[in-house]
Amino acid sequence: MTSIYVPQPITPTALKELRLRDDAGRPIRPYTDTEGDHPLRCCLRPSAVGDRIALVSYAPLRRWAAERGADAGAYDEQGPVFVHAEDCGGPAPDAGHPWARPGALRAFRRYDSRGHIIGGRMVELPEAAEAAFDRAFTEAFADPETATVHVRAVEYGCYHFRVDRP
Repeated sequence: MTSIYVPQPITPTALKELRLRDDAGRPIRPYTDTEGDHPLRCCLRPSAVGDRIALVSYAPLRRWAAERGADAGAYDEQGPVFVHAEDCGGPAPDAGHPWARPGALRAFRRYDSRGHIIGGRMVELPEAAEAAFDRAFTEAFADPETATVHVRAVEYGCYHFRVDRP
């Protein structure tokens, strides 16, 4: 399924920085994944056993706002995300929405051009998960103030990816 709502991974510039020091100022601690299935925010796919990965602290809204000359202010937050420890080439084109698992709970947080939260919605993904993502994004971007939408896992609260206004 092709969607006009394109999931954005962590940018290459941010990844280069995060692979040295994360957004909490800690050095990266790479390790070899022995379990697999960790959600990687660099390429928007699950990790495989044997991948060199790291769990880093990431501030997605802070970085998004800084790229646009905005100040997220009190809406700035950081949390843990998995990334490949080395460059992986990013996501495959037209890979669809990552982690579109039926039954999963996803929060769609809407932010305006200043980086301030202006709404949100929780969605339990149905069998037609890709279509549910598109409906949630269509609803979010129906508000002309919405500049970007962050998708998070409700279960852990972690950031998955963002979609900018098409």
